[in-house]
Amino acid sequence: MSTSFEKYQKRRLISSYFSVVISISLVLFLLGLLGLLVLNTKKVADHFKEQIALTVYLKDTAKEVEIEQLKKSLAMAEYTKSSTFISKEQAAEEHSKEIGEDFMEFLGYNPLQNSIDVYMKADYVSPEQIDTIATELTSKNFVDEVVYDKPLIALLNDNVKKISFWILIVSGIFTFIAVLLINSSIRLAVYSKRFIIKTMQMVGATKNFIRSPFIWQSVKLGIIGAVLALIGMAIVLYYLNSTFPELELLKDISLLSALFIGIFLMGILITWLSTFFATSRFLNLKTDELYY
Repeated sequence: MSTSFEKYQKRRLISSYFSVVISISLVLFLLGLLGLLVLNTKKVADHFKEQIALTVYLKDTAKEVEIEQLKKSLAMAEYTKSSTFISKEQAAEEHSKEIGEDFMEFLGYNPLQNSIDVYMKADYVSPEQIDTIATELTSKNFVDEVVYDKPLIALLNDNVKKISFWILIVSGIFTFIAVLLINSSIRLAVYSKRFIIKTMQMVGATKNFIRSPFIWQSVKLGIIGAVLALIGMAIVLYYLNSTFPELELLKDISLLSALFIGIFLMGILITWLSTFFATSRFLNLKTDELYY
């Protein structure tokens, strides 16, 4: 009979530990994904900013030397990520493909102009800085005009600021919820052993002596949960990097390492603190209060 009861208690204990580990790993996994999102918000925003082109249209009277000098100066400019020269012939060919017919046969001449598409670095993609760059380029006498999507740039910058703000707010709220959930799981695990805690205290065991095995056990569960969460994060990160290589999610190894270490330490710290306060609570309760 006693053997059957011991087996039942052992299964119940394992089930309790399993639920705690799963709770910790899921919460830390979701918290880690949110951390990845926070770290890569700017990178994703920068990627979209750098897809916006500033097009410099050149006059037909522009000399070959002037065009070459402009191409070199744009390529060397601190704000340029890449630049592409498109001749009027190339532009006509692409336009004909788009509309499905040769418009030059109808018009009898090529009305398009030579142009240079400039893709700028994300830090320079703002209405004010692009206006300054456009004014500087337009001042050259062989440049006809500089065209870019000003409303799109303004909208993109505004949305990036709003999204970044709300991601920080959600991150703070989610971190608080994560701590509460892990704390609740640990408290339930300790609650099931409250009578053992009180019995040890009644036979003269010190508070630190009673706390130590509970804290160590919870920390081990926290480590296991954190490792499972990190494995899940690594799989998701690898998948996203394979699917969207242009975002270069694995480029900044130092930040990713800091995030992974932070999640691991958070699993240990939260379980340690939760167990410490949970055991302290039951140590300070009177025997009659354990039944409530």
